[in-house]
Amino acid sequence: MSLYLETLGHGDDVVLIHGWGIHGAVWQRTAERLAERYCVHIVDLPGCGDSAMLQPYTLESLADALDAAFPLPVHVIGWSLGGAVGAQWALRRPDQLRSLTLCASSPCFMQRADWLHATPPDTLAAFAHSLADDYAATIDMFLGLQVMGSRDGRSVLRALKDALASRPAPGPAALMAGLDLLREADLRGEVPAIGCPVLLQYGDRDRMTPPEAGRWLAAATGGELVLHAGAGHAPFISHEDAFVAAQRAFLDRL
Repeated sequence: MSLYLETLGHGDDVVLIHGWGIHGAVWQRTAERLAERYCVHIVDLPGCGDSAMLQPYTLESLADALDAAFPLPVHVIGWSLGGAVGAQWALRRPDQLRSLTLCASSPCFMQRADWLHATPPDTLAAFAHSLADDYAATIDMFLGLQVMGSRDGRSVLRALKDALASRPAPGPAALMAGLDLLREADLRGEVPAIGCPVLLQYGDRDRMTPPEAGRWLAAATGGELVLHAGAGHAPFISHEDAFVAAQRAFLDRL
């Protein structure tokens, strides 16, 4: 299948992968800043924005769709669920990823008995139950959860809503399939095999993917962890300057 892509700038190729409930436009400001040095590709995942839906909707199939869209080695930056897709891509095609940045992401998004650094099961179940009844309210609720704890929550929420409104919103099928991934994905046993350089950018006030998840990933992958003080689940929006500076410094060393 073909994915909708927007490309900016020139230089080494960098692919930006968005999270659940939104599309690639959430990366617009970050892409414009990074495009001063790199060739940046903003992707709409299947069923989101201007990309068609994909069946089956699994981390493996999403990673394969991205791999088909980018035949040359790339740097990958994945936010939230997009980070899990990027990690799966790195595991399936280690020759294709020059580096992997996980932003507010997790190898396991739902809390389990042996994994508390994640979202409670009841929260994700509530999203699934309400999605069929009130699509708009469910998305608003989810966006609100992403800014909880953030020092600049109101402005971040406004930026997320503006980005969502800029192109077609994710369809119900993609949202439900994405929720299933959030509830079922567990890459903890696999991520230590990621062989490319890893950067981890997290907010120290993130309620969905707490900084403990980033610390675990740093130990598992040997990656570099950057914690943004006062940031919630979207540090690339709330702490744009610091996020871009850390990203540039990481990429420039490779």
